[in-house]
Amino acid sequence: MRDPAKPYPTDYLLKYTILPLIPRWVRPNHVTVFRFLATPVVVWLIATEQYKIGIISFLFVALTDAIDGAMARVRGQITPWGTLYDPVADKLLIGSLIFVVVLKHVNPVLGWTIIALEATFIVAGYFRLKKGVVSSANVWGKIKMVMEVAGVTSLLFAVYSGTDLLVDVSSGTFVLAVIFALVSLVTQGI
Repeated sequence: MRDPAKPYPTDYLLKYTILPLIPRWVRPNHVTVFRFLATPVVVWLIATEQYKIGIISFLFVALTDAIDGAMARVRGQITPWGTLYDPVADKLLIGSLIFVVVLKHVNPVLGWTIIALEATFIVAGYFRLKKGVVSSANVWGKIKMVMEVAGVTSLLFAVYSGTDLLVDVSSGTFVLAVIFALVSLVTQGI
């Protein structure tokens, strides 16, 4: 099992680009709380078809997932609260947008499959934490999250621009996300 405190290669990229712009008093858990609070705003923007600002807002809020994880690992600020609630914030963001756009514009079975897998990750993380096991997402889970963000983004662009090809790209990306989610679950022993 991977050491949860060991930085990913992307953490080093953020360490030298974005993290210097964030004051030291801002903790990773602050960023996670921000994601919880910003998610309803993003969902409202997309649900009310304000796609220009909605897409930008979604991408910014999704980026906070990488930022808080990098902050925690690079600055040595990993906490049990963050280990549990950071993934919940991610799944809330993705799951909410699955409800708002994916179930409507893509195959509903695919949307519900993603939601079920995300719920499985949350429940498994909770039970691992109750057993005193602090674990972070493995590389497959990280790839899954990137695929989900890419899928939602391409679908939002498809809906905004009326480009059917991007719906197909989004669907394919979500299928890959499901595959990576299953690999992540198997490799974590869930």
